[in-house]
Amino acid sequence: MHQYGVRDVERLLRLPRSTIRALVAAGFVTPQRGPRNQLRFSFQDLIVLRTAQALADSQVPQRRIMQSMKKLRAQLPEKMPLSGLSIGAVADRVVVREGDTRWQAESGQYLLEFGGDPDAGSLKVVATTDWLGRALALEKQDSAGAMVAYAQAVASDPSSLDARLNWGSLLHEKGRHAEAERVYRDALEVLGSEPVLLYNLGVLLDDVGRKSEAVQAYAAALSINPELADGHYNLALLYQELGFPRDAIRHMAQFRKLSK
Repeated sequence: MHQYGVRDVERLLRLPRSTIRALVAAGFVTPQRGPRNQLRFSFQDLIVLRTAQALADSQVPQRRIMQSMKKLRAQLPEKMPLSGLSIGAVADRVVVREGDTRWQAESGQYLLEFGGDPDAGSLKVVATTDWLGRALALEKQDSAGAMVAYAQAVASDPSSLDARLNWGSLLHEKGRHAEAERVYRDALEVLGSEPVLLYNLGVLLDDVGRKSEAVQAYAAALSINPELADGHYNLALLYQELGFPRDAIRHMAQFRKLSK
């Protein structure tokens, strides 16, 4: 069974590390531990994490979320394709679509129609297009092929934030920094000031030594989403490195507050 580290979960689900920790602490998933005590998540864990966060964002009571997630986790098979699976957060119910099959997570009842759409609360857990699903499936064994597939995903759907984020992150991981920056900046032009895009750009700029620009990117991300805990953390470290201890203390305090 394939397993994912915390960094994989951050990239695939676009959830900050603090949110992942909070969902684990709340008991939504129980990840395994690797040889160095690092968290290791299954694909089913990823589905549960993303769905739990979507329901929480929709103000569904935690008791209802826990009930739905327990049932959903038990019904998911060990092996599942990375594409073709959708989770719908419809009112306070979880509806799953796997290929042509549709079922309600809490009751297990099969449905003839899939209720909801993206604008009304439905959630695509992993794949939004065939190209994106192919790219995700290729990442581990064929990074070059995955990059081509991400480029195709963006070309076929320029509004796909997931494709742009994953493409830029993979380029960054492979040391192709200039290309990664172009992907992020093009995405910002097309999609506007998305905080996760700005955060990823900040990480990239920080890694290549462009510290002042990284500060600007993190600050821009936090101006849109002040609860981006990892943005506060990275910005605190940068301010400390640049000789601004008061700003560093302020952002570290905010990170600790959000991480509780």
